[in-house]
Amino acid sequence: MPKERTEEAGSSLLEERCDERAIPLYPPDSLGPWLRLRAIEGVGDSTILSLIQVWKNPDAVLRASLDELIHEGCNRRLAVAIRRGPTAEASRRIDRELASLERMSVEVRTILNPSYPARLRTIPDPPPLLYITGTLTDQDDLAIAVVGARRATAAGRVLTEELAMSLAESGMTVVSGLARGADAAAHRGALAGGGRTIAVLGCGIDRTYPVEHGRLRRDIEARGAVLSELPLGTTPDSHNFPRRNRIISGLSLGVVVTEAAIDSGSLITARLAADQGREVFAVPGFVKEETSRGTNALIKEGATLVERAQDVVESLMPQLDPSLRARLQQPRAEQTARDNFGIQERLVYDALSYEPKTVDQVADETRASVSTVMAALLSLELRRYVRQLSGQRYLRT
Repeated sequence: MPKERTEEAGSSLLEERCDERAIPLYPPDSLGPWLRLRAIEGVGDSTILSLIQVWKNPDAVLRASLDELIHEGCNRRLAVAIRRGPTAEASRRIDRELASLERMSVEVRTILNPSYPARLRTIPDPPPLLYITGTLTDQDDLAIAVVGARRATAAGRVLTEELAMSLAESGMTVVSGLARGADAAAHRGALAGGGRTIAVLGCGIDRTYPVEHGRLRRDIEARGAVLSELPLGTTPDSHNFPRRNRIISGLSLGVVVTEAAIDSGSLITARLAADQGREVFAVPGFVKEETSRGTNALIKEGATLVERAQDVVESLMPQLDPSLRARLQQPRAEQTARDNFGIQERLVYDALSYEPKTVDQVADETRASVSTVMAALLSLELRRYVRQLSGQRYLRT
């Protein structure tokens, strides 16, 4: 059993009182015992998982005698802390949390719940508790994580959104972290594709981070779910996010990284995915671009190079059970766009790239008038072959 720190003050007195049962009796399947066990000093998630493996449920752990706990592998200090139970203040916090969960209609699934995500349960350190708003469904068995840089380039955001949209159209649930940049683009793309998406938070389920994503979160909850492993009220501290990333990868068949600096948190997610036996995909980029260095490094390390959603689907198909394979559709075939263009549209389209260009730049490259370029851009934009960004800049989609 892990030897996690407990309070030492007053331990001898507690040992003398170990036969006193100050712990209320809860139904074995209720949430109360889980929260009480987690609130005990020195009991972290790894300890909870170890205890549950032995005792089968938290209520049995809380009822166990000191000798029984020690006999089953607890060190003495941990056993004494469990017999003592949470402090009076911690107990009051638990009561407030239970009331808040009911008031906010937050679902909490424990790792013993049959509807706990099966794929997440298989990782080395699954969260004992999952707080959920929105809805998890069987459709989420076909999940793919799409992550990237918070300071994503304009082209990177567009590419991420389009990739996620195509993956959603193929029947896959897109998982990401609700962060600024690529994560937000992935969620929006999945919603635009009519599919499901899951956001995993690095704070309590009662908070939204960043705060400007409140509307996006509500859209996700309407067509997917928002998850957290953290207690209500937990602030979005930086140390929560690397650990949050193991849930993003753990829910998914694989992780697609669209843009990432060399020290990006997205690379942590990719490496966690590899450790969990998941597929890792990366979108290549220009070697001088900072946000491409991470993805290019992943490809050099063996990640599958991705240019379109079909690359992801084709790579995952062979490892899927027949029932999942039957639900997965090939993304819409990418037409050769240039075959459908007029002469001026073809010139303008060829002048564009995934780096934004102004109308004047396109006019200079095509040697066409500004009015001709504007007319071609409008036609292409209406058919979703190009996208306009702020400052009258355009890029190819």
